[in-house]
Formats: sequence, structure tokens, C-alpha cells
Amino acid sequence: MIEGVILTPLKKICGDKGSVFHGIKSSDKGYAGFGEAYFSTVNYGDIKSWRKHKKMTLNLIVPVGEIKFVLYDSRISGKSRGRTFSVIIGDGNYCRLTIPPQVWMAFEGVGKGLNLLLDVANFEHDPEEEERAEIEEFPYE
Repeated sequence: MIEGVILTPLKKICGDKGSVFHGIKSSDKGYAGFGEAYFSTVNYGDIKSWRKHKKMTLNLIVPVGEIKFVLYDSRISGKSRGRTFSVIIGDGNYCRLTIPPQVWMAFEGVGKGLNLLLDVANFEHDPEEEERAEIEEFPYE
């Protein structure tokens, strides 16, 4: 595992007329405040390349489909420097993935249908606060 990354199992409550998918509460470990929430999709087989945030904590939830996340720790002072971590979350493994600032992330659509991602971040998006890199830059398993 990478230092500061949290994988939290979430509940799905299924009913005859619909379902409830738990996401995040302010009392949950990993909650760092609220700045914005947004949805994103990734097509089956497509990879969204490396990005990291300087200050932002991400809380990623996949309520529909399945997405593979690969994380890489390049932090100089971290105990997990140079480590990678990968996990598939979504239909078969409904969890919240909390990623602290300064950890690189790439992700891939592995569900054959719609792959929907919800990010609950502690800051509003600021392009100056994010860095990007090509997929070849770090190990992608």
C-alpha cells in the first residue's frame, strides 16, 4: 500500500424500487473537507494518464461499471517512495479510494459498459494545482 492511501468498503442497499449507494460522510477517515464533487467517465480499454495534485485530496467512488486505478508514490520524504498500488473498484468491489496530495494516479475503464467515476475533492479544481505526465513516465501495471 502507499502511505496515506485509504481503501474503504462501502455499502450498497438494494431495494425493489432502486438502490442506495453510500459515498462519504464528514466523519469518515479520509474526509478532508469539501471543495467540489464531479462525475467523469472512462471508456472500456481507455487509460487516462498520470496526474497528481499538489494540495488536493481525492475521494474516488465508482457507482457504475469498473475502473482500475494505478497509483505511484514519487514523494521524496514518504515511506512508500517508488511503490505502486493498483485496485479495481466498482460493481464487483464497491469502495472509496482516498488519494492524498502528491501521489500520482492513472486509471483505466475495465467495465464493458458505462464506467462512471465520482470524485469528492476538498478543493475546487485549479489547473495550476495539478501536474500531468505521460503513461510511460511511471510503472503502470
